[in-house]
Amino acid sequence: MTTAMGAALRRIQLGTALSAFGNGFTVPFTFIYVSQVRGLGAGTAGVVLATFAVAALFVLPFTGRVIDTRGPVPVAVLGTVLAAAGSLGLGLSGSEPVVIAAAGALGAGIAVVQPALATMIVWCSTPATRSRAFATNFFLSNLGLGLGGLLGGLLVDTAHPASFIRLFAIEAAMFLVLGAVVATARMPRAPHVPHGDGALLTAGDQPSRGWRLLVRDRAMVMVCVLGFVMFFACYGQFESGLSAFAVEVTRISPATLGIALAANTAVIVLAQFVVLRLVEKRRRSRVIALVGLIWTVAWLVAGASGVVHGSHAMAVAAIISTYALFGLGEAMLAPTVAPLVADLAPARMVGQYNSAFALVKQLALALGPAAGGLMAGMGAYSAYIVMLVLFSLGISVTALRMGRRLTPTQDSPYRATRIIAQSGPRPAPEAERIPA
Repeated sequence: MTTAMGAALRRIQLGTALSAFGNGFTVPFTFIYVSQVRGLGAGTAGVVLATFAVAALFVLPFTGRVIDTRGPVPVAVLGTVLAAAGSLGLGLSGSEPVVIAAAGALGAGIAVVQPALATMIVWCSTPATRSRAFATNFFLSNLGLGLGGLLGGLLVDTAHPASFIRLFAIEAAMFLVLGAVVATARMPRAPHVPHGDGALLTAGDQPSRGWRLLVRDRAMVMVCVLGFVMFFACYGQFESGLSAFAVEVTRISPATLGIALAANTAVIVLAQFVVLRLVEKRRRSRVIALVGLIWTVAWLVAGASGVVHGSHAMAVAAIISTYALFGLGEAMLAPTVAPLVADLAPARMVGQYNSAFALVKQLALALGPAAGGLMAGMGAYSAYIVMLVLFSLGISVTALRMGRRLTPTQDSPYRATRIIAQSGPRPAPEAERIPA
C-alpha cells in the first residue's frame, strides 16, 4: 500500500470512528426521547425507528450507481450533510410529522454514507490489505459507538429535554466532521480490485444492465443470501426477540441485559485483532461457515438459559455468553464479508455491489426485529430458538457451497498473493470475470 493510500485510509477510519462516537450518543435513547421526553407516545417512537429502515430501503437501490458514476467522495459528503440535518432536526423538533421527517433524513443519510465509505476503503486498499482495513474500521466503529453510548448516558436526563438536544447536536457535529475528513482525503485515481477493468460507469450506461450483471454473478447472489440470513439471525434480534427472551424467559433484569450488550461490544473491541490474525490467512468461506456454527452454539446456549431452573446465576451467565459469542462471530465477519464483496465486484461496479449488500442487510434489519417481536408477542419462544438455530446452520451450509464458486483470489487472497509472489503473475482465468 502506498503512503498516500495509507494516509487516506487512516483519515477515513478516523472519521468513521468519530461519527460512530456521535451516533452512540443518541442510539440508546431515541425511543425514550420521542415517546417520553417529547411526549409523542410509544407508537410514534416505533414509527420513527421504522422510518430509519424504510428511508434506507428507498435510497440504497440508487446509491451504488451514483457512487460508480460520480465517485464515492461526493456521495459520502452528501450523506453526512443529510444525516447531520436529520439528527439536528430530531433534537429540535417537537411535532410528530417533523420528527418522522427528520428520522427519514437521518436514516437516508446513514444509508448513503455506509456504501460510499466501504467503496473508499476498497479504493484505499489492496486484496492483501483489505481484510485488515475493514477489521480496523469495524473495531473503531464499535469502540466509538460504545464510548459515545457511555458518555451519552452520563449527560442525558429525561427531566431536562435540553440534555437530549445536546446529544443530537453532538451527533450532527460528528457527521459534519466525517464529511470534512472525507472531503479532504486524497483518494487514489482508481480502485484496487482483482481483475477489474479500472473504469467507472459513465452517465450513459444503463443502470439496469449493472443490476443484471450483479444478479448473474452467482457468488455475489450467495453472499447476499448469506448477508440477509446473518443480519436476520444475529443483529436483527438484539433489540427484539433475543432481548424479549432474556427478560421474559430467562428472567434477567434490564440492567443485566445492558451488561450482556456491553459484553458483546467488549468481545469485539478486545478480540478483533487477535481474531484478524487467525482468520485473514484462512479461506473466507470456511470462516463464515465457522461463524454459523458459533452462532448455532450461541442460540443453543440462549435456549438453555430458559430451562435452567436451579441457578439464576447460571442462566444469567448463559445469556451474557450468548451475546459474547455473537460478538466473536461479528469480529470474524468484519475482515471477511465486506472484503469479499469488494473482491467479487468488477472495478466499475464496486459501489453498486456495496450498495446491493447494504440493501440486503437493511432488509434483514427491518424484517428481523419484526419477526422476533411477533414471535415474542405470541410467546412462541421454543419455535423462535429452533428457527434461529436452523438459520445459523444454514449460514454454514451456504458458506461452504459458496466457497465452491469462489476463485482462489476471492476466497483466500493472502494465499493467492503468496503464490503469485513466488511464481510470478499469470493471466486470470476466464471464470474469474463476470460476463459482459
